[in-house]
Amino acid sequence: MATPSTRLSKQARREQLLDAATAFVRAHGPDGLTLPSLAEAAKVSRPIVYDHFGTRHGLLLALYLRLDEQHRAALTEALKDAAPTPHEVARVISGAYFACVTAMPELNAVAAALRGIPELDAMQHEVLDRYIDLMAGALVPYSAVTGEALRLRCIGVLGAADAIAAELTRGRVSADDAVAALADLLLSGLDTGSGR
Repeated sequence: MATPSTRLSKQARREQLLDAATAFVRAHGPDGLTLPSLAEAAKVSRPIVYDHFGTRHGLLLALYLRLDEQHRAALTEALKDAAPTPHEVARVISGAYFACVTAMPELNAVAAALRGIPELDAMQHEVLDRYIDLMAGALVPYSAVTGEALRLRCIGVLGAADAIAAELTRGRVSADDAVAALADLLLSGLDTGSGR
């Protein structure tokens, strides 16, 4: 166990620990990520890690929230440059989704590690709700359906996106084909009546 060579602010130390946790999960998967293994990977003392996260569940939740925030930020940024057409918005949503799947494979691994922990299920649902709200908000100007109907369609499309992502990570489809398929699903859910 090594002690830190420089003194970081609490927030900077937390970010450093989450960076190390992300790298650990990417290299080894989430099962071996514990507070002691994170302390070793980050080259800090165990009390520092315990002070930041308290428990393994606290660590996994903090990591999940950070990765989700990065995922939503990437989509928000991509939407800023999207041409205001349903086809372009659907393409941008699809492209951003699969770019994050490819760039952040640890997000799904951490989400899976959190499943079945009752006190954390509610947080995962809140995170999913924020992503769905972001999608629906981007799509509503182009949709004949609104409100809960559009939201439910976004939920369904995200389920399909997860299935397509599994095919992508297995190398069974190309990124371009994945993006096109998801964009088509998004467009079909808008019920614009205009077709492609």
